[in-house]
Amino acid sequence: MKNALNKEIKDIIQDYPEVGRILEEYGIGCSPCSVGSCLLKDIVGIHNLDPQQEAILMYRIEKAIYPDRDVPEPKVDLTKKQAPKQISYSPPVKKLVDEHGLIKRLLALIPHIVEYIENSVNVDKELVLQCVDFIRAYADKYHHMKEEDILFKYVDNNAEIIQIMYKDHDTGRNHVRQVIEGAEKGNKAQIREHLLAYRELLMQHIKKEDEILYPWIDRQLSVTQVGEMFKQCTEADASVGDELPKKYERFIIELEEKFLQEVA
Repeated sequence: MKNALNKEIKDIIQDYPEVGRILEEYGIGCSPCSVGSCLLKDIVGIHNLDPQQEAILMYRIEKAIYPDRDVPEPKVDLTKKQAPKQISYSPPVKKLVDEHGLIKRLLALIPHIVEYIENSVNVDKELVLQCVDFIRAYADKYHHMKEEDILFKYVDNNAEIIQIMYKDHDTGRNHVRQVIEGAEKGNKAQIREHLLAYRELLMQHIKKEDEILYPWIDRQLSVTQVGEMFKQCTEADASVGDELPKKYERFIIELEEKFLQEVA
């Protein structure tokens, strides 16, 4: 099993597809990953399963890879209920989680915005570009840049999960460029395609960060590093001023009043 633990997951899943299906059951989506260079042992560590879950997972994976091997089944106390895992964040990471809240409010509005655009005679270019401004100024420059310039520097930038985050950021930026082009051309189909694609990407991206990446990074930080990171994030926020987040919160509230009240 030691050899398997030190193999890249893409190679393991290619040779033993059942391993991919087992990981999916535990919410570990390695099969669709476009990189796949994580070692099996690192995947288990990143997801921080409780001991009982990890024991069962590793037993099932070993049986899938070595079906003829006599692998002792782990003893699991079925009467012992595992309490739902509560994620706690250090102060600077909690700030990043909180910023996701405003981004998710825009993502929730995108289907309504797309429907409004499709039902309008002409494309509301101003509305589309206002949404783009929020994405570029708040979601990307204000939030993602703190991840890239501060948070990610505290771990190995070559780690696959970090490379996936960078790739998601770049993919999101490409969708935004396509949305702008669609707005300039009045192309409703292009706006729809890339706004919805951006929404789907960011929903999954935020989930990965809140539930996997951020806790994984937090577990590696010393008290001193948490303090350093908090200072850097505070300075980054101060460089843009208090008005920027307030401005974009007002924008989201206005959109919610326009689109969600109409639905209600």
